Amino acid sequence: MRAFDAGYNTNFLCAAVSHSSLIASSSTTPADTPAVGFVSLGCAKALVDSERILTRLRSEGYALVGDYRDADLVVINTCGFIESARDESFDGINQALRAGTKVVVTGCLGADADSLRTRFPRLAGVTGPADCEAVMQLIHNHLPVPKQEDERFLELVPSGVKLTPRHYAYVKISEGCNHACSFCIIPSMRGRLVSRPLDQVMRECEQLVADGVRELLIVAQDTSAYGLDRHYAPSQWRGQSRPDRLETLAECLGELGVWVRLHYLYPYPHLSRLIPLMRDGLILPYLDMPLQHSDATILKAMRRPHAGERVLERLEQWRRLCPELTIRSTFIVGFPGETEVQFAGLLDFLRQARLDRVGAFAYSPVSGAAANALGPHIPASEQQARLAEFMRVQEEISRAKLNRKVGSSMQVMVDKHDTERSLLICRSKGDAPEVDGLVYVRHPAHKRDLPAPGSLLWVRVDHTDAHDCHAVFTRESLQ
Repeated sequence: MRAFDAGYNTNFLCAAVSHSSLIASSSTTPADTPAVGFVSLGCAKALVDSERILTRLRSEGYALVGDYRDADLVVINTCGFIESARDESFDGINQALRAGTKVVVTGCLGADADSLRTRFPRLAGVTGPADCEAVMQLIHNHLPVPKQEDERFLELVPSGVKLTPRHYAYVKISEGCNHACSFCIIPSMRGRLVSRPLDQVMRECEQLVADGVRELLIVAQDTSAYGLDRHYAPSQWRGQSRPDRLETLAECLGELGVWVRLHYLYPYPHLSRLIPLMRDGLILPYLDMPLQHSDATILKAMRRPHAGERVLERLEQWRRLCPELTIRSTFIVGFPGETEVQFAGLLDFLRQARLDRVGAFAYSPVSGAAANALGPHIPASEQQARLAEFMRVQEEISRAKLNRKVGSSMQVMVDKHDTERSLLICRSKGDAPEVDGLVYVRHPAHKRDLPAPGSLLWVRVDHTDAHDCHAVFTRESLQ
């Protein structure tokens, strides 16, 4: 973890398009073909929504461009998680409107369409999150579907456009959330939990693996609640009846022979059922479990489970069962009413839990969140001071834990080559893309046959710093 974050990211079409082979095909598109620009803001769940819309646009023959000036219409997939994310979404909308193009807004901010239209009366249309059909209808209204004189636009890879490198992909297994955390308005934007049937998820993942994906990143607003809304109804997969339950889905995913990483797991007791699957290598020994705080009073105000001691007990049990387990979590500091004593208790919890990867952010009021009515609110300067102290403590923990890896061998996945520095940029099983650390692997400058992105290799850790490992090839790597 190289900075405090909440899993928030930005993807601009001009940067992400190289992973979907759109640049070359767009260059041969007739000049009169309607051109669409696309900006994707927010978390991995929103990224999956963007990929769905882009796949539809591409399959229908629209040109996808990376500059507002070249676009007949721009789609902006917005984020409303925290105020800074909302501000970035507003900035993106303003930029597109200033360029004089038509703008369609979708995503979390689109859930409050009236407010957006009041603020931006020139918008061509607004839809809520995860509504691909509504977005496409708005685009059709303003830009008729291009004439397709041949089938070239339909010759997409079956899994569609991806905004990630070819060797990994995010897979969303459910939409919405049944929780009512006081700091969050996502349920009001994305609705209650709606899980995808297990067989539907598995068909998508099977196709992704066939297309060359070597790591599946499973995401949802609350991944651990998967199937609850369906009462764990059975799906037919490979001739067997399988309940739509997270541990069953994990078992099925483990049969695909690729890395499977689970994100955004609410701290339910039933997470214990996943640990044997991690120990046995069916899914990665990686648990992404946002805890938010450790103090019972603060957790109650957050409307989160308030049993910090039980969490420590479970961590100890899980680590005994699966020593390789990497645990990632996120926290909020400076929540309304957080006293210095409660913050000190959070630091003590951090020192006891010794989590591997930690992200954090200062509490930010979001319009419509119940926590806004709580008090007293912590001054911004004090919030930032607490955040800096929190991350300093975690950095010490991270540095010490990584230092114990020096001299050991680990399996890593290659993400990309840095030829100028003779490095392979890799990740271990304990490192998720973008939010965790990296493994920098030195290789001989003269070596020509370097492993391609997505390749797995064994390396030996040479030295570490606060967040990353630095490694060298082992003899096995060079064979």
